[in-house]
Amino acid sequence: MTLKEQLDLEVAYRNKECELSLDKPDPLLVARTCEDEFSMLLCALFAYGNAKLIVQFLQSLDFSLLNESEERIQKELQGKYYRFQNEADIQNIFIALRRLKQEQSLETIFYKAYSKEQSVLEGIDALIAAIRSVSEYESQGYNFLLSKAMKRDKFHQIKTVGNAPYKRWNMFLRWMVRKDCLDLGFWTKVESKDLILPLDTHTFHVSRHLGLLERKTYDLHSAVLVTEKLKEFDAQDPVKYDFALYRIGQEKIY
Repeated sequence: MTLKEQLDLEVAYRNKECELSLDKPDPLLVARTCEDEFSMLLCALFAYGNAKLIVQFLQSLDFSLLNESEERIQKELQGKYYRFQNEADIQNIFIALRRLKQEQSLETIFYKAYSKEQSVLEGIDALIAAIRSVSEYESQGYNFLLSKAMKRDKFHQIKTVGNAPYKRWNMFLRWMVRKDCLDLGFWTKVESKDLILPLDTHTFHVSRHLGLLERKTYDLHSAVLVTEKLKEFDAQDPVKYDFALYRIGQEKIY
């Protein structure tokens, strides 16, 4: 059996709603219950660390606060914290997204930048810039949560070497663009073929073990290389393999 055949079987087995449960926690479990893209982005941004603890934290959040006053947000989120984010970090990401939500949609911001060269990296960078533009708040925890602007070369092109994988942002895009039993497909103008694998430590090690990646550095360039390899298996939807690769790594069955 070829590697493609093996991975296609894993996708058929894994890409099912039953793969999302409290017994098999994943942030998408909470994101699927959300009503708008801003709440789903919050689910993606906080999706780091232990999967069970991520889900527990996300379930404790009141996403309807994105429609409330800033004073209400500050009051209701008093004492709330998660790993690298303290109370002020969480209050301010809610406030920033609330402000942006009143101005325009995330899809509009993303598509304007993405559509110039079909670049999801440009779209991600535009979203980060837009969120930062509505709030002057900064801290170490907040910067980690939101991510910094992508590094660029002297021609102003986004560098893949030297940039982090932007795993949580690429995962958010997977949720919003792809449409199947797992992913939501809310954004209809972005093409699945342009997505980049949300490379985390699980998919990084699995990809190296399976021969999808030879590079030893965990960065954006490796994410792009794995995606290009997966395009050999499905040029129109390479990121459909992400969830299966993640579960293989999480369950240590490779």
